Amino acid sequence: MELFHQHSAAWLLGLALALLATGLVAGVLAGLLGVGGGIVIVPVLYHLFTLLGIDESVRMHVTVGTSLATIIPTSILSSRAHRKRGSLDMALIRRLMPAVIVGVVIGSVASRYLSGAALTAVFATVALAVALNMAFKRDGFALRDGLPGTVGTAFIGSGIGGVSTLMGIGGGTLSVPILNALRVPMHTAVGTGAMLGMVISFPGALAFLFNGLGMPLRPPFSLGYVNLLGMALIVPATMATTGWGATLAHRIDAKRLRQVFAAFLALTALRMFYGLFT
Repeated sequence: MELFHQHSAAWLLGLALALLATGLVAGVLAGLLGVGGGIVIVPVLYHLFTLLGIDESVRMHVTVGTSLATIIPTSILSSRAHRKRGSLDMALIRRLMPAVIVGVVIGSVASRYLSGAALTAVFATVALAVALNMAFKRDGFALRDGLPGTVGTAFIGSGIGGVSTLMGIGGGTLSVPILNALRVPMHTAVGTGAMLGMVISFPGALAFLFNGLGMPLRPPFSLGYVNLLGMALIVPATMATTGWGATLAHRIDAKRLRQVFAAFLALTALRMFYGLFT
């Protein structure tokens, strides 16, 4: 863990307040937009760590590891809530789960060897695709009815698990639009994404924790690539404000808000690409 005396008390206080604000923003936006917190937390943390001068060699690793750690408790609670509402299709989950686990293992191993620039490129590429989907998706669009055969399902599941682990997001960001495009009912797709988030976040966070042990230049209060202060402040703030966002969603133009967030994601992705090539 990094030594605290390397930073002033004011710098550490600023870090704590910024992390708390990250959780508040992530919770509200997750509730408003119906997206997983990770797709909000990662870009916000990335910008925050950039402003705080965290070295680029570890910046994205700590961002992804911390995001995965924050998803663990929220995905557990979300899965339990969806199960009580009957929005979990266990047959669908049993078909996807083995391939998702394989994908998580692949992503966890790959994260040990990928540079910060490579992780940034992965996030930027997929975030741009998610932004375009959010902004321009047509209602009723579908690729086919239901999951494909064994090979196709294995490809989908492993892709969701592997890419989500490398991006620091739960399964919902990728699984919900994919499953919805396969004509899986939206409430079932959301419930499935919540459960997949449990499978992805715990081993993914552990992988980033162990991969970062002893690495220099991490921000203070970091265990491996997981920032414990970030987890301690972001999780309760996110859980407290998600309900606020869900309430606000009924009072404002959710479609326009999704377009604004899509623009934020797209700009974040482009900013990341710009940083990679400059």
